[in-house]
Amino acid sequence: MIIVIATVTCTPGNRDTFLREFCLLVPDVLAEEGCIEYGPTVDAVTDLEKQNVDADRVTICEKWESLEHLKAHLVAPHMAAYRPKVKDFVAASELRVLESA
Repeated sequence: MIIVIATVTCTPGNRDTFLREFCLLVPDVLAEEGCIEYGPTVDAVTDLEKQNVDADRVTICEKWESLEHLKAHLVAPHMAAYRPKVKDFVAASELRVLESA
């Protein structure tokens, strides 16, 4: 299994707009072959000392059956259509691809 943590830093004040577009995409991704889990999360406000809260950050948590499934997802037509819709709302992004130790 492949685990993906994608961190998106939205342009200031655009996190909700980004999330609206992203949530429209989720059903198409969940229907992809090999997709186990796919969804957005936002920082919880807590009193934990090491917590780093960013009101403009969205963290996308994904699980895929294999790297090949993830690669197919990255070039899926709905992903190509989605990217231009959110490009103006994204300041930066980071992709971490993980596997169980």
